[in-house]
Amino acid sequence: MAVTHSTHAIYTVSRLNKEIRSVLEQGFSSLILTGEISNFIAPASGHWYFTLKDDRAQVKAAMWRGNNRNQTFRPENGAQVTVRARVSLYEPRGDYQLIVEHMAPAGEGLLKQQFDELKMRLAAEGLFSSAYKKPLPSTINKVGVITSATGAAIRDILTVLKRRAPQLEVIIYPAMVQGSDAHSQLIAKINLANTRNEVDVLILGRGGGSLEDLWCFNHEQLARAIFASKLPIVSAVGHEIDTTISDYVADIRAATPSAAAELISPNSIELHNKVKQQVNHLSHSFKHFLAAKRSLTVQLEHRLQLCHPRNQLAQQAQRLDELSTALHNAMRQTLQNDQRRLANLTPRLIQHTPEKQLAYLQYQLQHFQTKLVQTMQQQLHNNRNALAIQASRLESASPLSVLARGYSISKNAQGKVIKSRVDVSIGDEMLTEFIDGTVKSTVTD
Repeated sequence: MAVTHSTHAIYTVSRLNKEIRSVLEQGFSSLILTGEISNFIAPASGHWYFTLKDDRAQVKAAMWRGNNRNQTFRPENGAQVTVRARVSLYEPRGDYQLIVEHMAPAGEGLLKQQFDELKMRLAAEGLFSSAYKKPLPSTINKVGVITSATGAAIRDILTVLKRRAPQLEVIIYPAMVQGSDAHSQLIAKINLANTRNEVDVLILGRGGGSLEDLWCFNHEQLARAIFASKLPIVSAVGHEIDTTISDYVADIRAATPSAAAELISPNSIELHNKVKQQVNHLSHSFKHFLAAKRSLTVQLEHRLQLCHPRNQLAQQAQRLDELSTALHNAMRQTLQNDQRRLANLTPRLIQHTPEKQLAYLQYQLQHFQTKLVQTMQQQLHNNRNALAIQASRLESASPLSVLARGYSISKNAQGKVIKSRVDVSIGDEMLTEFIDGTVKSTVTD
């Protein structure tokens, strides 16, 4: 990355370190390095600090807690490791350093680390689940073998199949079983076999070897191709102690290529015994079939006799008699029911004749008239009593009643009732009312 700056710019040290850090992080965003660990420190913060070196140089490195907590091994001084890191700068001291994102042991230890990580990831996805395992077909006529055409594995497989089941047809899909491109060829052959769909089962395998020799069978893409195969796959990689990712994801795992051939091929003696059993079963089934047919013939003859026109006419005549009797009984029962209903309805009809209804209504009319007259008389009596009571109350409150008891009412010239001495003055005229007349007077004192 080319960076240009003005020749007249004056930098502070912190600004310089900050810009150098930006240049380093952008220019070396991700690197894969291998080296030896020294000066390893793991403080209480959980971060790791160490130096990564070879025989001619060294560089400081840091691995933050969020990245190292998923590590499956504990690094130590002197360990050879391979790391994935980005280059950065620790600004306070101006030291450039590696920020490690992933660490694994170098060499075979690295391969084992990668194997374990892939195994755990694929297992979590369910690629090893028995729920997805396809069973071997009950009858196998054609076998496909994906392996090296010149290796010991194909010779072992063909030898076993020739001895145990020479009738099986074998189709070989030759592919590399070692090297960086081997997994691509193996995937291509699996896809080819599924496309052609010309075999009943596939054997995927090779002879034994080191972990590096068998590494192509640990490739993630190959595992996914095995999982996606519609044909059942038997994995037979290496010796009995060897284990690969292909063994876990395949439908069936065989310890060796020879064991895979024995697994899918029926023994000739067992096949002969099975054929003999099938012949006996067929003979027994045929005898049972003949007996069943004879029994069916007897039944059909009996049914034919029953279906003769004479028998049919006799049965129909009997059926007609039964229906006639049932009809006669039903009509008689219906008539009896109607007669009972008529007998029950006659008294009710008599009770509801117009004469009885009219007499009842006249009785009700007379009753209501009598009740109306009584009610009117009672109401009139009550009104008279109420009127007398109100008249008595009115008379007792009348001024004339007061006058009749000897009292009088005095009024001034304006007609206003005089209630107190202060309401009149000397010389005022007064008009005094008595029960029998009125007296006019003048106030003198």
